[in-house]
Amino acid sequence: MAEAKEAYHTSRNQTARGMFGTYRCLLAGATGMVGGALLRQLLADPACSAVTVLARRPLELKDASLDRSKLRVIIADFDCLGDALDDVAVDVVFCALGTTIKTAGSQEAFRKVDYQYPLELARWAELSGAKHYMVITAMGASTSSAFFYSRVKGELQERLAELPLESIHFFQPSLLHGERQTFRLVESIGAVLSKGISWLLVGPLRPYRPIAGEAVASAMRAAARQAASGKPAHQAHGENKRPTVYTYPSDMIAAMAVHTDGVNSSAD
Repeated sequence: MAEAKEAYHTSRNQTARGMFGTYRCLLAGATGMVGGALLRQLLADPACSAVTVLARRPLELKDASLDRSKLRVIIADFDCLGDALDDVAVDVVFCALGTTIKTAGSQEAFRKVDYQYPLELARWAELSGAKHYMVITAMGASTSSAFFYSRVKGELQERLAELPLESIHFFQPSLLHGERQTFRLVESIGAVLSKGISWLLVGPLRPYRPIAGEAVASAMRAAARQAASGKPAHQAHGENKRPTVYTYPSDMIAAMAVHTDGVNSSAD
């Protein structure tokens, strides 16, 4: 948490001074709410020089003003990640993959999308020379959670933190709201109900406020720009290198979005 706060303040200062370099990135999950928003932002961001999207189906980019010259889309079976990304070289990897047990059809299928694929993508990042890995997990992610969803997210965080990348960034948003390609009844009802009580969620309850998918995307992009412009930050443990791990709770994500792009993260 302390590392995330320091990175956040550094990012604000560097934004003001224009001290960012450019970076190449890979994005997985571009057809989802956050991933779609992140793709649009990356294509418009001069700090990102090249965007490779790994997807299971073709993308629909309706905004004609987006710079498609720096976009490459790879349609592939996620069970064959290594083959699909054989000639890809990037600095930053964004993972916005995620589903629900209802959509996946079973806990096993859910685990494949929310645990296996993100972990395999991070392993590819390590082997390919990528330095920074940005992934959406969840508020309450913990291996000791009584909830299967949160437990899987916690297990993913633990495994990712063991990989010898330069930095790992965990984004833990609360209830997401925004435009989705697929309708999720429970989340839609939760977003509507939470609008009426958001003003009550202050102080220690602030992280529980619902947050816009656009805001999460802005925060991920801000973290990537800061990471790509910084110095190596490995934490050495004997002969093994472990990454510096940053964890961003939902209220910090919201603040980063406002200071990065002026994005309104609220449910209003």
